Amino acid sequence: MNQNELEARMRAREWFHSLTLPPGSWAIIRVDGRRFSRFTEPRFDKPFDARFSALMATTAQSLLEELGGRYAYAESDEISVVLPPDFDLFSREVEKLVSISAAVAAAAFTHAAGAPVHFDSRIWLGNTIEDVVDYLSWRQADAARCALNGWCYWTLRENGSSQRDAGRILERTTVADKNELLFQHGVNFNELPAWQRRGVGLWWETYDHPGHDPIRGIDVIARRRRLHVERDLPMKAAYRQLVERLISPPVAD
Repeated sequence: MNQNELEARMRAREWFHSLTLPPGSWAIIRVDGRRFSRFTEPRFDKPFDARFSALMATTAQSLLEELGGRYAYAESDEISVVLPPDFDLFSREVEKLVSISAAVAAAAFTHAAGAPVHFDSRIWLGNTIEDVVDYLSWRQADAARCALNGWCYWTLRENGSSQRDAGRILERTTVADKNELLFQHGVNFNELPAWQRRGVGLWWETYDHPGHDPIRGIDVIARRRRLHVERDLPMKAAYRQLVERLISPPVAD
């Protein structure tokens, strides 16, 4: 068989969608851990473990670096990475972005944890900065809801409730009821570490690094970049203002 004909036949059977993100749109890539409960329950404290949070922060940093993101937000086993309108990685091809982001997350987490995990990935699109702020406010609200439910669920489990009973109890309780449940067991939800209730934010910041120029024999200041990991994020309006400042294009001098 002619090799060129064989190659043409095989390539004709490759199945992919040549879908690209609309030009000028904001994009957020969100990766989620696949079946993470099986991975976390035997290894980490419930409902939260600082070691697991550190692994997610490491994974978020890898995604920021590889994707050229402007801001990343991590809560539970998910990470959202904000990509600005002018990004052109992989020519904005959807299949490339979702496959590579899931692969980067899985590789980074697996390398840091020493045990294999998997992530899936999806893309959210927005037209304006306000759309992006709305998205991140939504994810932070989800973090608070999941944190309250998680604390209640594992408090019930530790006090003898079965999985089914704990689930049924929480189905019938309001937010106020859940806070009272925790309070009765010595837990004040509002005094728990902020990273548990509000998630973790990551962004790049510039700083002045003092140095010395040996040729000219003078002290100099160099502008450098480093990753900032914020475990005490504000909430509601203050969080919206922070996110808007971080993702807005830099103002020219």
